[in-house]
Amino acid sequence: MTSDTEYVPPKVWTWDKESGGRFASINRPIAGPTHEKELPVGRHPLQLYSLGTPNGVKVTIMLEELLARGHEGAEYDAWLIRIGDGDQFGSGFVAANPNSKIPALVDHSAPKPRRVFESGSILLYLAEKFGEFLPKDPDARTECLSWLFWQMGSAPYLGGGFGHFYAYAPVKIEYAINRFAMEAKRQLDVLDRRLAETEYLAGDEYTIADIAVFPWYGGLAKGWLYDAAEFLQVQEYRNVQRWADAVFSRTPVQRGRMVNRVFGDPALQLHERHDESDFDTETQDKIAADTNA
Repeated sequence: MTSDTEYVPPKVWTWDKESGGRFASINRPIAGPTHEKELPVGRHPLQLYSLGTPNGVKVTIMLEELLARGHEGAEYDAWLIRIGDGDQFGSGFVAANPNSKIPALVDHSAPKPRRVFESGSILLYLAEKFGEFLPKDPDARTECLSWLFWQMGSAPYLGGGFGHFYAYAPVKIEYAINRFAMEAKRQLDVLDRRLAETEYLAGDEYTIADIAVFPWYGGLAKGWLYDAAEFLQVQEYRNVQRWADAVFSRTPVQRGRMVNRVFGDPALQLHERHDESDFDTETQDKIAADTNA
């Protein structure tokens, strides 16, 4: 027996209406561009096309960390991709990332411009290119990459699972929220147990594993994601809290969180980044003040 409200899947699914929820207008079951639009190219070797979501923030943190270590070749232009407006479906962006997801990086220092997509791939590419934040010791390197790919495999359950059903879905579904809340807490416990043993995820050294995990799970622990800190009782994960505070204390991390950010405090929003001085002159509070002067 089924209730009047229970959904019975058809034998063949068809796309005949929006699914509802915050991102319904941009979700579709096909790939490829919807319109012609070339990507802008600035003056630096590295061109980033992104948005200040956790996946985008991974890359801007990495680039700011590299610059802080003196790597002039890591200078970059960060262009804003407004996914709510469908910028990721422009022909130029699809050429940079056929999956139409931010972030996408194009490296113009190569003989031919080289595209790099998927945030974990970009972190690994930059770590190998500049020889930073990836341990050279085989055991430590393996541990680092294991945690990097743990994040890539786990975060969809946090974002697309818990975050979607808790914060964005058009209706609250108890089963779905319970299912993914359980998984989110399990993942936090995985991290908490690891961080009881070591200062950072790969050991004593800060690496791309921490850079990848922090925007998602550090953000969750600090109450920045989904307004879910109380619901998930994130304060209970004391080792995650200690680690998140240590990572967030780094100036490049704070800068990286500002780039391509379009929400929150205007003083922390740097929609596009083309020069280090932009942090002082081009945040949204400064632009608004200049406009109103």
